[in-house]
Amino acid sequence: MLEHLPALQVAIALTVAPVVMMLGRAPRLSWALTTLACWATLAVALLLFVRVADGTVISYEMGGWEPPWGIEYSIDAANAWVLVIIGLISAIVMPFARKSVEQEIRTSRIALFYSAFLLANAGLIGITITSDAFNIFVFFEISALASYALIAMGNDRRAILSSYQYLIMGTVGTTFLLIGIGFLYIMTGTLNLGDLASRLPEVSDTRTIRAAFGFIAVGISLKLALFPLHLWLPNAYTYAPSMVTVFLSATATKVAIYVLLRFVYTVFGFEFSFVDLAMAWLLMPLAVLGILVPSLVAVFQTNVKRLLAYSSVAQVGYMILGISFASALGLMASILHLFNHAITKAALFMALGCLVYRLGGVSLSQLAGAGQRMPWTMGAFVVAGLSLIGVPLTAGFVTKWHLLLAALEAGFWPIAAFLLGTSLLAALYVWKVVEVAYFREPEQPDASIREAPLGLLLPTLLLTASTIVFGVFGSFTVAYARTAAAALIGGAP
Repeated sequence: MLEHLPALQVAIALTVAPVVMMLGRAPRLSWALTTLACWATLAVALLLFVRVADGTVISYEMGGWEPPWGIEYSIDAANAWVLVIIGLISAIVMPFARKSVEQEIRTSRIALFYSAFLLANAGLIGITITSDAFNIFVFFEISALASYALIAMGNDRRAILSSYQYLIMGTVGTTFLLIGIGFLYIMTGTLNLGDLASRLPEVSDTRTIRAAFGFIAVGISLKLALFPLHLWLPNAYTYAPSMVTVFLSATATKVAIYVLLRFVYTVFGFEFSFVDLAMAWLLMPLAVLGILVPSLVAVFQTNVKRLLAYSSVAQVGYMILGISFASALGLMASILHLFNHAITKAALFMALGCLVYRLGGVSLSQLAGAGQRMPWTMGAFVVAGLSLIGVPLTAGFVTKWHLLLAALEAGFWPIAAFLLGTSLLAALYVWKVVEVAYFREPEQPDASIREAPLGLLLPTLLLTASTIVFGVFGSFTVAYARTAAAALIGGAP
């Protein structure tokens, strides 16, 4: 059974999804089956994670066909890291989802909702684990189509428009990606990532390969919401059901960044990407603007979900900034931030999900006095907010510290100062929420409002506590991120 773990990683969710959809008259059973599938997926991800922690690479041939003729699933330290992020977030979000989904989704749609969630989950896992370029496109489509449905099921009518905007921009992104993959196939005759890496040097000095790189980079940048290609993200996160926002904010952009890293470092190679095409000089200004502009926009938001959505765009900027340093330390900091930001932002959106459950919304006016009425929920928001800012003893600090070291190592002193300054912007928009929740009285006091149910609160507190655990004991995540960076720099998957 252990040898088939890579196939199980995708097959579990894909197999359970249609079964869940047929349980339309039993929403609780559909939730239980989805929860079981997510925890099983996490278990498989952890087993794979342990097996590749020492630098081992696992190759799985689908149907016994050897690559490059057959489809290969490949796991190394880099994508095992992302698989654990997906598995961990999906497993923790399911206990949170039971009451949240029952409140926000019509009963007749709950089974369909969980089926779409499993498909989105399977798509993200497939993108991460496959070593076939065309399969990456296919799994992107599976995940995206399911995500559009999940967002559109939000109880706000604007969710449908948000889903449509996401559909349009997502389709453009995958079209660009497919064109780029097509160009690679025309020039090399293969779709296997490892085989592409070995054949591309012979044809790298051609316009077709440069065009392929451009199409793939733009397509993936749309998927990961790199400024200024981020316009789909704020509305999608704001109007989606709470559970969907938690899941997508912690996983979708992280998977897209992993795909960018895999193509840049494994397929095209460092020399072609950063020396021949000078990719760093394009990424760095986009990353700087991607941190600064959304952070400034976030300061002026009155809807806290939208505020955190713009914050997510800024955090993508931090990840891209680390990549733009074109150094092992910068790459390690970006990979580290994939995990640290996932747990931080998931905790923040979970706290907002608790507030939505009790207050019905998360505009600043609705949060007045929430600190006294829902102390545990707001306490979780404050702690996770400190991690988002990068306060010492939090996971966010560990990331920003290593980004700062990478900037100084590369001699980018202004960037180092910029990192410190933008942390103050994060403090400003987090403080807006804290000030309203703790220091303003509600316009219409409601004594019936109380703390969120344990089913919502416990997963929120667990993720919030993890931001402290991985801040205080960050040596493990730092060491593994360094191993993952070495796997990307070192060779094919």
